[in-house]
Amino acid sequence: MTPLEIWHPFHQPAADPPPLRIARGEGACLYTEDGRRLIDAISSWWTNLHGHNHPRIMGAIARQTRRLDHVLLAGCTHQPAEALAAGLGRFLPRGLAHVFFSDDGSTAVEVALKMAVQFWRNSGRPEKRKIVALENGYHGDTFGAMSVGDDSVFTEAFGPLLFPVERAHSAYCHRCPVGQQRATCQIDCADHLAAILERIHQETAAVIAEPLVQGAGGMIVHPAEFLAKIRAACSRYDVLLIADEVFTGFGRTGRMFACEHAGALPDLMCLSKGITGGVLPLGATAATERIYQAFLGPEPDRTFYHGHSFTGNPIACAAAVANLEIFETEPVFQRIEAIAAIHRDRLAALAKHPAVADVRQLGTIAAIEIAAEDPGYTSSLKPRLYRFYLERGILLRPLGNVVYVVPPYAIEPDDLQRVWDAIAASLDFV
Repeated sequence: MTPLEIWHPFHQPAADPPPLRIARGEGACLYTEDGRRLIDAISSWWTNLHGHNHPRIMGAIARQTRRLDHVLLAGCTHQPAEALAAGLGRFLPRGLAHVFFSDDGSTAVEVALKMAVQFWRNSGRPEKRKIVALENGYHGDTFGAMSVGDDSVFTEAFGPLLFPVERAHSAYCHRCPVGQQRATCQIDCADHLAAILERIHQETAAVIAEPLVQGAGGMIVHPAEFLAKIRAACSRYDVLLIADEVFTGFGRTGRMFACEHAGALPDLMCLSKGITGGVLPLGATAATERIYQAFLGPEPDRTFYHGHSFTGNPIACAAAVANLEIFETEPVFQRIEAIAAIHRDRLAALAKHPAVADVRQLGTIAAIEIAAEDPGYTSSLKPRLYRFYLERGILLRPLGNVVYVVPPYAIEPDDLQRVWDAIAASLDFV
């Protein structure tokens, strides 16, 4: 019998190098089967927070496997899910009162979109079903998530199957959509969203945005005032705000959640990636009391008919509880600030390099946009840079001509400096 071959995500076997064979992980590093040590400078797709194999998380998983492996969350509950809901309540912005568990970031977004549309239907406003999203946005690879993401190589094959959305300007300061300079602008790009809502708010269910950092769209960092203006416009026109914090949540931006930078309370917040410390898949969608109340009542069609087989898996919930405990018992935000300080210093020096078009940073997220004749995700720079970094023992996956660093909080300063040394060297290589 011929064994099946793995079909790897975002991988083109005809052009890409063979996948790395990883044997183990420890701290901020991965170790290959042939003995190489790689610095995981992207936190294994932005998931790993406290380092691979953190003993508190792994211990919590081991203990939970001896108690309860899995049970459906429809009609059942269990201590790990209840403990996670309570723990999230200590960290989430005040006003978010209920949490719906799912499997990953895309499904957390799907849940939020469906909740937003059904909220208005349950409230007697079924005509409010349009979604407004941002240029350069990315929210996942399921069909609803692709619909609200901007057009890209990720979505072009499925265009006829996606539902239409209204697209508002992103605060992409390097390529300002309204031709302003950041030093003197008044966040004029946000006026586009306000104008859209003024025109169609009677038909609009929600605005969805990645607060402050658009990840897969190129690590585009927005001013906090942009998010504040989005929140104000949504409130003015009675439109729900969905904050996709799948990437930005759990400390990545220097605050527990990016929305805190702008003091912007969303109506729905999507979480995943770092929720378990990057160890097991889990998604969550948090909602305000106003949202939840609209689903209560004796009529069957008020129910939120959505679920997943592994919703609220006890082992994943136990890992997530341990992740939150690490935030409460270890100096996590001191580590975050130490990473941010190194980012700031190295970016300031590299910004002067002639190959650099722009530098961006917020908290532990840092990015360099390299000047390229073919900018974008499919830039020819991407495979060359990927190989360049691997040869130096560093795992980085450039977003086309954008090189970004999003390390685990456990990274040692010397290793982070090694990452930046390699990036500096690569600028001469390109």
